[in-house]
Amino acid sequence: MDIFPALISVLTDPVLLGWVLLAAVVGMVVGAIPGLTASAAIAMLLPLTFYMEPLPALAFLYVIGKSGRYGGSIAAILFNTPGTAASAATQIDGYPLARQGKASKAMKVATISSIIGDFTGEILLIVGVAWIAALALKLGPPELFAVYFAAFIVIGSVIGKSVTRGLASAAFGILVAMIGLDPISSTERFTFGSFDLTNGIGLVPLMIGIFVLGEVFTQIEERGNAPLMADSGDDAARNGLTWAEYKPCLPHVVRSSFIGAFIGMLPGLGSAIAAFVAYGEGKRRASNPDAWGRGALEGVAAPEAANNAVSGPSMAPLLTLGIPGSTIGAILIGVFLIHGIQIGPTLFLTSRDLIYALFACGLIGIVMYGVIGYFGAAFVGRFIIRLPTHVLYPIIFLTSFVVAYTSRGNLFDVYVMVAAGFAGWAMRKLDFNPAAFVISFVLAGGAEEAFRQALLLSDNGLMIFVTRPVALLFLLIGAAALFMRVRSLNRQARDNALGSA
Repeated sequence: MDIFPALISVLTDPVLLGWVLLAAVVGMVVGAIPGLTASAAIAMLLPLTFYMEPLPALAFLYVIGKSGRYGGSIAAILFNTPGTAASAATQIDGYPLARQGKASKAMKVATISSIIGDFTGEILLIVGVAWIAALALKLGPPELFAVYFAAFIVIGSVIGKSVTRGLASAAFGILVAMIGLDPISSTERFTFGSFDLTNGIGLVPLMIGIFVLGEVFTQIEERGNAPLMADSGDDAARNGLTWAEYKPCLPHVVRSSFIGAFIGMLPGLGSAIAAFVAYGEGKRRASNPDAWGRGALEGVAAPEAANNAVSGPSMAPLLTLGIPGSTIGAILIGVFLIHGIQIGPTLFLTSRDLIYALFACGLIGIVMYGVIGYFGAAFVGRFIIRLPTHVLYPIIFLTSFVVAYTSRGNLFDVYVMVAAGFAGWAMRKLDFNPAAFVISFVLAGGAEEAFRQALLLSDNGLMIFVTRPVALLFLLIGAAALFMRVRSLNRQARDNALGSA
């Protein structure tokens, strides 16, 4: 298999290993800071990759995404504040364990479960991605547009609490992506006579604004709600983890790993949904479900395995179809574009060695953040609690301005970043979805190109999407996903109404 030569190549490159190690540390620390996310860190560090070789650039950001997902469990267990949306499920049992003086035990369970889940997802990605790419090569423009259409519907309807707001967020992302010159006729669209808008909206300032500034504005609004740290505990008897204690967790970890891997392959669903689905399924199958929510180790293991298992498979739609399965995937598209690498079905024909080396870096990154987390998670927690937020967030705020300007040396990008920051803050406040907005912004260009190419091939206009079986199948998948989501929300609203009656 291609992965074994790639592993040897990465292990014999000390500079590349250094970038992977740095990514493991940065991701874990950022993920453990309440209010910050791996997506924010990656968006801020994206311009740094302009000056790096393609493999170190991709590996650095990819491993930050992996370790950041794990780092969120530290905040959830110690601070009762999920570092990421996905770690909210870990918080349910993790913080009660910390209150019992078993924080280190809980973090060790989270670490081992995260490693198993992440390895499972990564191996499934390595084994299956080339097969998926071979199938994707057989898709024409009508089928590709149908895939994009289904992705828009799934991303817009599934992410967040409201289908209407989710779809509106996705539509807004498409609208913003259309600013600039028409790719075929070169006529101006939505530029309002501004020369700066003729080149469109830059990906880097938009992402920094949405993910970083938007989060900073939210934290400023919620200032004064500093998290309290539970005692991480130094009692070896309470915080040592034995095989007898972890053995009951193993069936939950294996099942949750496959749940997370499956959900990861579906664009837009993400880690949070995987974690809560795995938690619910684990509690349903538990021998003592009443213990869940009160400090069950299995209640930490199940969501953490699912959360991290999403990481690898979420790259499959990105690498094979150019459709990011997560916000981190959407940002990684920027790295591919910066280095002139065309993602999509032909990627495994043109850059096969690069992709398998990236997978190898992912496997090594899992080991690195696992070792650091197992022995040092409590230390990371103590370090985080000593970071004064009145110093941290101003530094992040100022760094955002520097990064946005230096990405292209254009002051207009700073204006875009500030506008996107307020937009990101408003989206969070009004329950719109920043992730759906950004992913749709990234996908819009490819979707428009596939749509126009399909119409050029058609003698019957839009009927080409109905007469091609594969295209019709994906259109129906999108419609079915929307229908199921609406029905689920309606049932939930009825249950809440009955419960409050």
